[in-house]
Amino acid sequence: MTESAPSDRPTTARTDPRSLRALWPYLRRRPRLIAGWLGFLALSSSSVLVLPVAVRYMVDRGFSHAGGGAIDEWFVLLLAVALVLALATAGRFFCVSLLGERVVADLRRDVYTHLLRLDIAFFERTRTGELISRLSADTELLRTVIASSMSIALRSAITVLGSLLMLVVTSPRLAGLALVGIPLVVLPIVVFGRRVRGMSRASQDRTADANARAGETLNAMHTVQSYARERFEGERYTGAVEDAFATARRRVRTQALLTASVIVLVFGAVIAVLWIGAHDVIAGQMSAGTLMQFVFYAVFGAGSVGSLSEVWAEVQRASGGMGRINELLAETPRITAPAQPMSLPAAATAATATAAAIAFEQVRFHYPARPDTPALEDFTLTIAAGETVALVGPSGAGKSTVFQLLLRFHDPDTGSIRVGGIDLRQLDPQALRERIALVPQDPVIFGADALDNIRYGRLDASEDEVIAAARAAEAHEFLAALPDGYRSFLGEKGTRLSGGQQQRLAIARAVLKQAPILLLDEATSALDAHSERAIQQAFERLRKGRTTLVIAHRLATVLGADRIVVLDHGRIVAQGTHAQLVAQGGLYAELARLQFAA
Repeated sequence: MTESAPSDRPTTARTDPRSLRALWPYLRRRPRLIAGWLGFLALSSSSVLVLPVAVRYMVDRGFSHAGGGAIDEWFVLLLAVALVLALATAGRFFCVSLLGERVVADLRRDVYTHLLRLDIAFFERTRTGELISRLSADTELLRTVIASSMSIALRSAITVLGSLLMLVVTSPRLAGLALVGIPLVVLPIVVFGRRVRGMSRASQDRTADANARAGETLNAMHTVQSYARERFEGERYTGAVEDAFATARRRVRTQALLTASVIVLVFGAVIAVLWIGAHDVIAGQMSAGTLMQFVFYAVFGAGSVGSLSEVWAEVQRASGGMGRINELLAETPRITAPAQPMSLPAAATAATATAAAIAFEQVRFHYPARPDTPALEDFTLTIAAGETVALVGPSGAGKSTVFQLLLRFHDPDTGSIRVGGIDLRQLDPQALRERIALVPQDPVIFGADALDNIRYGRLDASEDEVIAAARAAEAHEFLAALPDGYRSFLGEKGTRLSGGQQQRLAIARAVLKQAPILLLDEATSALDAHSERAIQQAFERLRKGRTTLVIAHRLATVLGADRIVVLDHGRIVAQGTHAQLVAQGGLYAELARLQFAA
């Protein structure tokens, strides 16, 4: 029975609000933001509760004085309470919004770095688009719940519309005067709103940059893990997430100022209208009860009471997103380093580099998705340090599986694989992969310049070393001819390069890595005849001092190999030099007859 992707799991558990408990470790990392949020929340709530009391004293005591001389003092009190409410609401909004942004940034970083550590089998059964969605859309739902911005906006719109309607019903004259102040409220919304929209777009762009970085890397996990660049990619993604957070911080600050301005103007307009209404009461043009009703509706409209049903809907959505994220965090890699990994001996030079010797001993392996069909069966092969061995055979014979197991993307079902005399399961996978340079059949070109693409092989390499590697891979000429030379942006997935140029750039990356083991997976498949000859000459130089395994369908590219191993249905059926295998007949002789006759 094959394993299903996380998206295939039942959805009933995903909407369990208890899944949000997983946010607590992230929340408690930010005690000052939580303290600020709770403090401002208490202050703003107290201010709202004081407003009806102030209104009551205004009616009961302010109107009792002859001529209403003391009523202005109570309006000053109302204005003071409104100012406190404005500042407290702005502070609450800033703290809780920043808390949401910070928690989401931390959560995205942790999920991404966790994904980088999962084994290749996980990525073979999980869609990359789904992972990107969980990193972006699902975490965004959590930000909404923590910051409550969406529910607050909807609640405020409904409450303001209802309050305006009732204000008109209660006192059309005062409501009309209140509407006169709308332009004063709209002005800061327009001015600040443009800035907020611009910052929101910038924030989304920075988030998109982080998602693009994640998508690119997750699509290239073979290359990332074969070069043991999990930590490097994690740091690059953390930088992108921090840029997005800094942009969001500026947006939240502007939104807080906008909130304070609108509250001051709204309450200022309401208080001004109520001041006029109060004088109307004194003059006998309005009853005190009518004014009281107007006051309450004005306070309700300005305060905007939320709806529990809306909050619950958001909690349900967020719990679903958190459930999906928890599923990712619960994934554990099958390929892990032992508690006390052994170390490979240094392998600096070629012939004496015993650490580059490779041995497959009675290996049997099934891919998890194909448990009934063995990819390798009773596979035994010893490769001496510095030897060049070519793997040939029909498609599906098991050639690529040999590379997959050697890189320890999978472990064999039975048997063992040794490098330098040490079983791979006793090694740290990253330490092992640092000793191996891979040139895949489909090269991966990152959305960066040529210099950074080649330097991916060795991050601390100098520019001169990068250029030397490019020369060795016959890539210097076309890279130097680009508009900005090695600093030229190559486009997403190397779209500005031809297939053959991409192949040579990938070869240069492997050359720069200077690993004692070199894996070439049909590395000249995308080259024309002239380029192929140049690369073959480069390989003759490069394989000196390295243990080299070559997968080839075109037999002309492996005639110079020290040994050719013929595979069929996961088994070794013959091995020897080209001349020996042709003389023996069999599968290789048939393949050679067909190719060289053509």
